[in-house]
Amino acid sequence: MSDAPPATIEPVSFARFDGDFAGFSRDLGDSFARFGFAVVRDHGLPQAQIDAALGAAKAFFELGETEKRAYKVGLAGQRGYTPFGVETAKGHVHHDLKEFWHVGRDLPAGHRFRSQMADNVWPDAEVADFRPAVGWLYGALDAMGLRLLEAIAAWLGLERGFFAPTVDAGNSILRLLHYPPVGEDGPHIRAGAHEDINVITLLLGAEEAGLEVKDRDGRWLPINPPPGALVVNIGDMLQRLSNHRLPSTTHRVVNPAPERRGHSRYSTPFFLHFNPDYEIRTLASCVDAARPDRYPQPITADEYLQERLREIKLA
Repeated sequence: MSDAPPATIEPVSFARFDGDFAGFSRDLGDSFARFGFAVVRDHGLPQAQIDAALGAAKAFFELGETEKRAYKVGLAGQRGYTPFGVETAKGHVHHDLKEFWHVGRDLPAGHRFRSQMADNVWPDAEVADFRPAVGWLYGALDAMGLRLLEAIAAWLGLERGFFAPTVDAGNSILRLLHYPPVGEDGPHIRAGAHEDINVITLLLGAEEAGLEVKDRDGRWLPINPPPGALVVNIGDMLQRLSNHRLPSTTHRVVNPAPERRGHSRYSTPFFLHFNPDYEIRTLASCVDAARPDRYPQPITADEYLQERLREIKLA
């Protein structure tokens, strides 16, 4: 392990997207290539509406266990409530110390992906403003994700709009996460070391510290973004598509300092996915003599998702 000071992830300003797209794309892509993560500030999403969505999530998690479990539905936990102690990081024995709620894309009757994406469920009777507040957040992060993918496409040497038709009906999920308080003698890890399955993840919230990224030298780097910033990371699907030019980096959530362990931790990751039938086939521009194709056999996004959900005990 290196004795050099740990590397830092410098925030990239989204305010440059329109005025200096090339520079924004370069800095965003370079951060992803180096860390698998980027911090995006000045994203323009109204903080009051973000706070409203977080408030609605907190109100739901404060409900009694019986009330919450009434919203536990099928489809591999991809809609509604997943109780504490279910999800387990790939390769780990102990479950993560969290409960969560999933919101997905609404599809009209007869849509070709209805079998992969069920209707959302909503706790309207218990939390009256949950649906409008959380539904807004889903739409806002879905739109922001598409703009970030424009910059990623440019960094990869593709047309800016390359990803638009690959994710326009993607099986994307907004997860409202609650890590309950842990005693001073509790486990060190709230969420085990893992990589995300999807294309990119956009993270808001995280009022309490704990997110860490594993750097190339094996050290864990804490991610402490400026207030209101987005933390964005590459998922396994994009790592595979780009032949690892953009890495899906291992990360985890650890407990904060002892004086903060009596506090809950909330966050709202948005897992942006390809359309279920999109074929993840290595980009030709990411293959050369120095970087042979790691994945000569393509796989559809849904096949890949189902394989990985089984590994983390959500299917």
